[in-house]
Amino acid sequence: MKQKGRKRMTQCNLKDMESMTEEEYLAQYKLSDYERPSVTVDMLIFTITRNQRLAMILIKRGGHPERGKWAIPGGFVEMDESLEDAAARELKEETDLDHIYLEQLYTFGDVHRDKRTRVISVAYMALVPADTLQYTPGDDAQDACIFEIERTAQGVILHAIGRDLTLTEADLAFDHKDIIAKGLERLQSKVTYTDLALELLRNKEKFSIYELQIIHEVVTGTELDVANFRRSFKKKFIDTGRVEKLDEKCYDYSRKPSSYYRLIG
Repeated sequence: MKQKGRKRMTQCNLKDMESMTEEEYLAQYKLSDYERPSVTVDMLIFTITRNQRLAMILIKRGGHPERGKWAIPGGFVEMDESLEDAAARELKEETDLDHIYLEQLYTFGDVHRDKRTRVISVAYMALVPADTLQYTPGDDAQDACIFEIERTAQGVILHAIGRDLTLTEADLAFDHKDIIAKGLERLQSKVTYTDLALELLRNKEKFSIYELQIIHEVVTGTELDVANFRRSFKKKFIDTGRVEKLDEKCYDYSRKPSSYYRLIG
């Protein structure tokens, strides 16, 4: 019945609009005649820890709904900003970082995903080097922490770094377990066929081949053959002039020294 009524109203409006200019139509347009969902941007902020674990930031919600549960950082999109600007603003507010790799992940729009009202979430994925990652929880958060991610057949288990705190998917607010799952799937997939792993290097000005290999292994959960990875790195980066070999040697991962490289293209 509601759809039929809306259709008749549209036909009537179309007849009225035949004699209107666009300016006249906009002048009489009533925004209150239409229900509007709220839109949020939610940020999956991933990093690789120094002990070679994939990790992410979560906040503990301080207000209703889902008070006390852990959630992905995010916020509502302002009327005068684009989705990309809102995501960049949230990332800057939460981490005090900008010029960080950021990509739109997926749109989550289940009708009942938020108890307050109809809320559509546009999820983004940010990749932040561990050495630069810091977090300042907003006024609406009780707490914030970086969690190492353990992937199991039953879902993710999240272990707080430096605390005796472990979360399961039941501890997550809203549908954020689905957002995390989608983000992990995207990250794992793109690392295998793009250069996305470079965004997780601690320092693009000085890194080793083995550090890059570790990032691939941590993200994909697959152990890689050292010789094959080195050949692939040589073909993709050294032979094409995308990296510069440095004089300084790396002893971080083995007693045998290896070369440092700098990304130049």
